[in-house]
Amino acid sequence: MAVKILTDSTSYIDEQVRKELDIQAVSLGISFGDDCIKETDIDNESFYQMMADKGIPTSSQPPVGDLENAMRSVVEKGDQLCCVLLSSEMSGTFSTAQLVKKMLLEKYNDARIAIVDSGSNCMQLGFAVLQAARAAKVGMTLKQVEKAALENIKRSRFLFIPENLDYLKKGGRIGGASALIGNLFKIIPILTVENGKTTVLMKVRSKGNAVKAMIQKFMEDISQHGLGEVVIHHINCIDEAKEFAAMIKEKLNVSQKIDIVDIGPVIGLHVGPGAIGIAYYTEIDMR
Repeated sequence: MAVKILTDSTSYIDEQVRKELDIQAVSLGISFGDDCIKETDIDNESFYQMMADKGIPTSSQPPVGDLENAMRSVVEKGDQLCCVLLSSEMSGTFSTAQLVKKMLLEKYNDARIAIVDSGSNCMQLGFAVLQAARAAKVGMTLKQVEKAALENIKRSRFLFIPENLDYLKKGGRIGGASALIGNLFKIIPILTVENGKTTVLMKVRSKGNAVKAMIQKFMEDISQHGLGEVVIHHINCIDEAKEFAAMIKEKLNVSQKIDIVDIGPVIGLHVGPGAIGIAYYTEIDMR
């Protein structure tokens, strides 16, 4: 009896890594009117071109059937399941998974299923998934695997800056007043995710200063709590992401590369092209 890991597509974990660690993922979707697409079925270049042509789409949680099939495929084999999903404040995916769990337990009453609300998305979610998968791979129990994910959440942070606030405003992900003030005075907000929601950490003038402030916050965190892993996130601004990664590498004085991870359509439609960020976790709790 093994512990299997299920996450959703907004974790943006590299496909090869998912295969190596035996991580399943269900996809959220995007809709341009009646045209509904799973985010795993469209590449970023095509998506952002569609968004430029057609406007900002809506996003949707995975279909109930997809979640049910993925979860049933584990428990019907007698394996245990740990689902680590994006913030319940950002999507109904977590609550739907809980409903599916209840349905499955009616048929497989000895099944063991844990569902973890990561309270975030992108690689802040992804890191919690990876820690759970690594724990499962070495034979830890379901409770230990769940604990590995929860502990990572207390040690992780996601900082990012948008190119502008139009997408966040239209998507309802940040207060309208903050969006208007930021654009009016050319103030760049450094955003983070706390208690499952996107919040403003601080505001600075210019994107360059915002990147420097993110690096300063990152260095403060790891100087106090140590460093686990770090990635750079971006939306259609790979050159800026490479520069950001080079700055982090220099600050850390390390030889290995800093991974750069694209942010996909579901999160990208709320943040918009040109966004750049950093996700990381520390060796000991930050919260």
